[in-house]
Amino acid sequence: MTLAPSRLRQHPWYNAVLALIAGAATSLSFAPYNIWPILPLALALALWLTHSASTKQAFYLWLSFGFGSFAFGISWVHVSIYRYGGLPLPVSMLLMGMLALYLALYPALAGWLTARLRSRWPVWNNLALFPALWVLTEWLRGWVLTGFPWLWAGYSQAMGPLKPLAAYIGTLGISFLLAMLAGSLVLLVRKRWMSLPLLLALLVVMVWQAPKHSGIERTGKTVSVALVQGNIPQSMKWDPNALWPTLLKYMDLSRPHFDKQIIIWPEAAIPAPEAMVEPFLDNANKVANLNNTAIVAGIVSMAQTDFYNSLIVLGNAHQPQQSGGDYQVNGSNQYRKHHLLPIGEFVPLESLLRPLAPLFNLPMSSFTRGAYVQPNLQALGYRLAPAICYEIAFPEQLRDNVNAETQLLLTVSNDAWFGESNGPLQHMEIAQMRAAELGRPLLRDTNNGVTAVVDEHGAITARLPQFQEGVLTADVPLVKGVTPFYKFGQWPVLILSLLLLLLCTLLPKAKK
Repeated sequence: MTLAPSRLRQHPWYNAVLALIAGAATSLSFAPYNIWPILPLALALALWLTHSASTKQAFYLWLSFGFGSFAFGISWVHVSIYRYGGLPLPVSMLLMGMLALYLALYPALAGWLTARLRSRWPVWNNLALFPALWVLTEWLRGWVLTGFPWLWAGYSQAMGPLKPLAAYIGTLGISFLLAMLAGSLVLLVRKRWMSLPLLLALLVVMVWQAPKHSGIERTGKTVSVALVQGNIPQSMKWDPNALWPTLLKYMDLSRPHFDKQIIIWPEAAIPAPEAMVEPFLDNANKVANLNNTAIVAGIVSMAQTDFYNSLIVLGNAHQPQQSGGDYQVNGSNQYRKHHLLPIGEFVPLESLLRPLAPLFNLPMSSFTRGAYVQPNLQALGYRLAPAICYEIAFPEQLRDNVNAETQLLLTVSNDAWFGESNGPLQHMEIAQMRAAELGRPLLRDTNNGVTAVVDEHGAITARLPQFQEGVLTADVPLVKGVTPFYKFGQWPVLILSLLLLLLCTLLPKAKK
């Protein structure tokens, strides 16, 4: 028996497939494709498919949408599991599918609540209720079970026109506006056309005025930096026989650039506990002092029996004491990573999971968590707010570690875990949005890319090619002032979303 086209459109599987395709298409809005209009169009299609659906239908349609979005958008996770986790391909694909299904629960929750709280007024449902729920569930996804805030809708604007608004409302605020834009497109299809031109006009004015009132201006001063990209193969990263060749490689790459004020080495560039390589660190510290430079290096630090994924500063002997002082083993001028990556840096239910598979016994997967708020690193008198790898995806954590005296944002990573996938490029666009939110230049140094310098507006001003060794040098303009996002963070958009959600419970409901 075959279904006629009109009957087919009413079949629940037809809508589910459309929602799945729409979700998968959203991956094109993020790096490396950056076709940002696809995201609001895809959201609008899913919203239109569920505009008169039951709560149960809405849940499953948005679950399909979310599964398509994450199965394609974060497919790079599979590279880590299969290539470096030591699991067979079918098991790797199964775990990837389970992760995508879990993450899909958040858009499904937004869709289910939109259908359940739907009022009699379509304008309200599309321009207030849905954006509020979308933002709240994105925020939840970035918090529950330590959080996974990847692919927030606002990240699609790292190369998009709404990026200037990040200094005011942050990435989640931009997610709210994109959800509003999707809602206005649905209203347009339903012949309520006025909301779309009004919203577009408002966005144009906001984007036009945003740079004029952000509170950030350049001081006229610059700092010279050199970012070293070692391109150490992941298979050699923790090989004891590769330790000294790795250390010598970083010194050899840095040596021609000791005229720069700050030299950056990436996450775990020194792949050994601090005490184990003390002679090398002592020598590098003396070289840095001799050339009046500072080296900020990723390393494994240790306190008693605890290991930390850390950043240390070598040099500083010729600077006043308040600028960090000279390097000391286990000294105060270091940063210890707080937001550890599950499985990669700590294993939940460790005694149960570690024996099951190599995935749960990766090198350096027993780190201890550093403090949530730590002093800025001080390098040759400059103050840097650091974030190691995954931490850059958490805007409030970085914001809480920035102060009015912070001059640079610094993030280091080892994205070799993700091979040639889109993961490192998406990681880069997340870092761009942190710079745009906080109005500070950002230095991003990685093992094999993307190593780049980002200005205070979130634009990449210099970068190295991926998958090759090299050194990126730049004179980075410094700025003064603070952005509205620095002052208020995500709270305004979250409180607005909660208030809109509360109002929804008071409005007359639409007939089911």
